[in-house]
Amino acid sequence: MSPIRGYVFDAYGTLFDVHSVVEAGREITSDPAALSAIWRQKQLEYTWLRALMGTYADFWTVTEAALRYAVRRLGLTATDVQLRRLMDAYLSLACFPEVTSALQRLAGRPRAVLSNGAPAMLAAAVAASGLAPHLDQVISVDAVKTYKPSPLVYALGPTRLAIPAGELLFVSSNAWDVAGAKAFGYRVAWCNRTNAPEEELGLRADLVVSALDQLPR
Repeated sequence: MSPIRGYVFDAYGTLFDVHSVVEAGREITSDPAALSAIWRQKQLEYTWLRALMGTYADFWTVTEAALRYAVRRLGLTATDVQLRRLMDAYLSLACFPEVTSALQRLAGRPRAVLSNGAPAMLAAAVAASGLAPHLDQVISVDAVKTYKPSPLVYALGPTRLAIPAGELLFVSSNAWDVAGAKAFGYRVAWCNRTNAPEEELGLRADLVVSALDQLPR
């Protein structure tokens, strides 16, 4: 097999812990984990539905819609100010503990993010986490106005890095994203932090790790 010439990372759930919003959720519920879980699930569902319907709205808009649904679904009450504070938590999500050292270890080859996130959201999260020195590019789906797992999104990585997909290692903790990237033609590493089962889509990751610091150089 050809050597790996670069790395393409998913952002939300892979570099950034989306459930670090739990603390912010305590302001409106005694069960912020339930709020976070429904919020995240609906956020993903809305990206898939919008992609299928051809009704693109950026990830900030999708994330707010998902939050408002989750609040209603759980029968909670939240003011616009409280909702804004929850949304703002997405701009400073915590990184998983090994992220910085893992990115440092892979220096010497291009390291990019390819994410559903809106450009402003990604810029804020990267700045807040201090990851900017360890990333060569931060690529948003906003460039093609649709969402993963569309091939249009995955094509952004090889295009921007000028490296064929088969020579890039795509890294995600989201099993559905792993399948999408593999279908496109990337070599794929699944960061399976929770020991979850594979998706039944007939596509398997080339490598499975439990943390990003296990990725091959």
